[in-house]
Amino acid sequence: MAAAPTPPSTVPAATPAPLSQTARIVNTFIAPSKTFTDLNRSASWWAPWIVISIFSLLFIYTMGRQITFDQISRNQIAHSKRADQFDKLPADQQASQIKLSSNIIRYAAFGTPVLLLFYFLIATVALWATFNFGAGANAGFGKSYAVFMFGQLPGIVGAILGIISLFAGVNPEGFDVNNPVGTNLAYYLDPEATGKFIHSLASALDVISIWSIVLIGIGFSCTSKVKRSTAITIVAVWFLIYKLIGASIAAAFS
Repeated sequence: MAAAPTPPSTVPAATPAPLSQTARIVNTFIAPSKTFTDLNRSASWWAPWIVISIFSLLFIYTMGRQITFDQISRNQIAHSKRADQFDKLPADQQASQIKLSSNIIRYAAFGTPVLLLFYFLIATVALWATFNFGAGANAGFGKSYAVFMFGQLPGIVGAILGIISLFAGVNPEGFDVNNPVGTNLAYYLDPEATGKFIHSLASALDVISIWSIVLIGIGFSCTSKVKRSTAITIVAVWFLIYKLIGASIAAAFS
C-alpha cells in the first residue's frame, strides 16, 4: 500500500522586529514604511513630539537672541495695514504697543509644544474623517494622530536651517517670523509686488511641507487599505485647502 503523500511544510512568515522610539524617528527619514508599519503595533507618538518641540524651542530661543521679539513685532506692524497709523502715534504709545505685541509673540512662541498638540489634533481630525468616510480606510484615530506626528518630523530640518541662517547674520529688519527659512517660493518674492494672497499661497511650494505631505500619505497607506498615491493626494488636497484659507485671511487682514 502506497504511503500517503506528506503535506508540504509551511514556514510562518517572519514578523518584523518591533522598533524602538529612536529607530522609528530615524526610519522616518530613511525608511518611512518601516516606521509607519510599526504604528500598527503601537501608536505611540510622544517621541516625535518631544523631538519636534525641542528643535522648535531651540529655534525660538535663537530667534529671540539674534533678532529680539521687539524687532519681530516691529516687522509685523511694518508689513500690516496698521503701519501708517502706528507711525503717527507718539513715541510712548508706540513703545507700549511694541511691548504688548512682543510679549504676545514671545509667550505664543514658547508655548509652541502645547500649541502643536492642538494644531496636530485638528489636522488629524480632518484627515481621519476624510480617509474613513471618504476613502473607506478604516483608520484608527490613535494611529492617525501618530502618523501625522511622525509626518511632521521634517520640520526639525527647517528648524536647523533657521538656526544656521540666524547665526549666519540675517537682517533683523527684513526677518519674517511667518517665513523664516528659504525653503519655499514665497521667501524669495516681494510681498508688496506680488500681493498678500499670492505671496502667502506661494509658501505652499515648500520643500519641507511637500516632504511631510508625502510622509503622511505613506503613513496612512501603511496603516489603512488606501493606496499610497491616493493617500498622498488626499493629504495634498487638504494642505492646499489650508493654504488657500490662510492666504485669504492674510489678504483680508494684513
